[in-house]
Amino acid sequence: MINRLLVANRGEIARRVFATCRALGVETVAVHSDADADAPFVAEADQAVRLPGNAPAETYLRIDLVLDAARRSGADAVHPGYGFLAENAEFAAAVTDAGLTWVGPPAKAIAAMGDKMAAKALLADAGVPMLPTWTDADQVTDFPVLVKAAAGGGGRGMRVVREAAGLAEAVAGARREAAAAFGDGTVFIERYVERGRHVEVQIFGDSHGTVVALGARDCSIQRRHQKIVEEAPGVLPPQVRERLYEAAVAAGRAVDYVGAGTVEFLLAPDGHVHFLEMNTRLQVEHPVTELTTGLDLVRLQLLVAEGEPLPLDATPPADGHAVEVRLCAEDPAQGFRPATGTLHRFAIPGVASGFTTAKGLRLDSGVTDGSTVGVHYDSMLAKLIAWAPTRAEAVRALAGALARAELHGVATNRDLLVRVLRSREFGAADVDTGFLDRHPEVFAPLLPPDQLPLVALAAALASAVRRRAAATVLAGLPSGWRNVPAFPQVARFGGADGAEIEVRYRLDRTGALADWSASPAGGGTTSGAAPAVALVEAAPDRVVLDVDGVRRAFRVHRVGSEVFVDGPDGAASLTELPRFPLPTAELAAGSLLAPLPGAVTRVHVEVGQRVTAGDLLLTLEAMKLEHPVLAPTDGVVAELPVPAGGQVDTGAVLAVVDNSSSARRDLEPSNPEEDPR
Repeated sequence: MINRLLVANRGEIARRVFATCRALGVETVAVHSDADADAPFVAEADQAVRLPGNAPAETYLRIDLVLDAARRSGADAVHPGYGFLAENAEFAAAVTDAGLTWVGPPAKAIAAMGDKMAAKALLADAGVPMLPTWTDADQVTDFPVLVKAAAGGGGRGMRVVREAAGLAEAVAGARREAAAAFGDGTVFIERYVERGRHVEVQIFGDSHGTVVALGARDCSIQRRHQKIVEEAPGVLPPQVRERLYEAAVAAGRAVDYVGAGTVEFLLAPDGHVHFLEMNTRLQVEHPVTELTTGLDLVRLQLLVAEGEPLPLDATPPADGHAVEVRLCAEDPAQGFRPATGTLHRFAIPGVASGFTTAKGLRLDSGVTDGSTVGVHYDSMLAKLIAWAPTRAEAVRALAGALARAELHGVATNRDLLVRVLRSREFGAADVDTGFLDRHPEVFAPLLPPDQLPLVALAAALASAVRRRAAATVLAGLPSGWRNVPAFPQVARFGGADGAEIEVRYRLDRTGALADWSASPAGGGTTSGAAPAVALVEAAPDRVVLDVDGVRRAFRVHRVGSEVFVDGPDGAASLTELPRFPLPTAELAAGSLLAPLPGAVTRVHVEVGQRVTAGDLLLTLEAMKLEHPVLAPTDGVVAELPVPAGGQVDTGAVLAVVDNSSSARRDLEPSNPEEDPR
């Protein structure tokens, strides 16, 4: 029996495992880096052991430190979660050799599936269908292809290549990213199937020879080859579903599989199924399987690890439908780069449970109000899952909860997820891995641009009420009231995209909104005076406006100069600008700034080198991803203040490209036949 379990992971998956342990009466142990010392998963564990440092390579990827933590805490079992060491055969063997119970498949099975090329050969012999695959770029003659990391998943180290000219750089980039994420830079090349669907089968095995499929999931909505929406059961023809189950169970039996695993496939438009890989761990998207089967997969993992037989020997029927989204810290204004900061508020309405198999809306989160999102780990904040009797109901409930969520302080991909869920194509289950490429409209923010003036007005009114509440002189006068109507109240805000908006408004003696307008700061066309607006209610945290006869409520949350407004059409993050800003140092023209903290891994140019718009200047690595920094215009590299290996904070100058008239003259080709005399 397992009495005290150490989870060799962090964030949401650690909290997920702890939840089941509490229900079973199993004591829990967390390990944590310095960056995670105050994280929710650490507070929820019965014991916690510090792993000194921040980077994964010096903390969560250190087998010796994790085993020492198990010894010091008296743990008798280890659960690897997913990511980090979860699919590391050496770690599994070391845990077993230390006399601890390993909550996962045998090291031999992990090793067999961890070498993806060897796994393909092994499973092909077992009758599992495969895609054409190459290990040498020189062997590839048929495009498009997909470069993949041999030692990991989650989209890390993956590159689509459509022409031979780009293959060498794609392979090199994939190797670097895979080495950073998994400690192994080995890659291989696979035929890329256009408009394929990513479908997978949850399997479970026990030490008594049983391997069973627990249902199929569709994970086709992906960005950067990383899943962002998953659902179960996948909408599949019955005959395809059966082929998937047969192939997945065959894969499990080929390696004597024990525990939770996922066999991933690509479903081609012609109906053919192709094996992609087998993940020898619990998947991020396991909650959709739990909600449609009623099975606690972590509980099954613990029972199987204790040597118990599975309580079922056939695929259970699906009950209803479940859809999951991955809510990530990403900045839409910066091309969905990973974002950092402090989560001032993280609230999602209607959540029925967290980390359990209860029906309804489930939140599996690694963060809470006040959590700090740093650069050291993956950008996923939480998973929100909706269960309902039908797919349409589950999709609608999930989209509605996301749209009403209050997510303040860190930019997220929330708007993208809502637009995907509410799209006609997703509603019709017309999905494939290229969905986002074909539907750029889903990247638009939920808040229409013409509604920003109303949002800014609500922010201004709430701020005025807050200031008035703190007043000690003439406190009985209405907020924003002016004895001379020629001089309205003025508030200026900066938006997430860097644009500024100026709000002017005047209240009469009764506190009613007499007139208002909103326009781009510094002048421009008035954009907010058209609708007839009446003030119904104003408080520091809530403003209700009557807009052309329709009442609209805005929730307002202020932190310092930041104002977060959630309204019926969407949310906005604004920064109230000072009326008399202090002077700041002026950046050199052509300065390229770091969009987030990270490390400069490579510098591709030299000072004085001529570049053209789009040239790669340097590569920044943050949150396990490479971010190329490109020349915004033709010019000459004037400065490269950060060398390769240098660490930078958000806003640091990475390079300066001089596009002045003198630099442009230098770029003009000379004519050797001209005689300047």
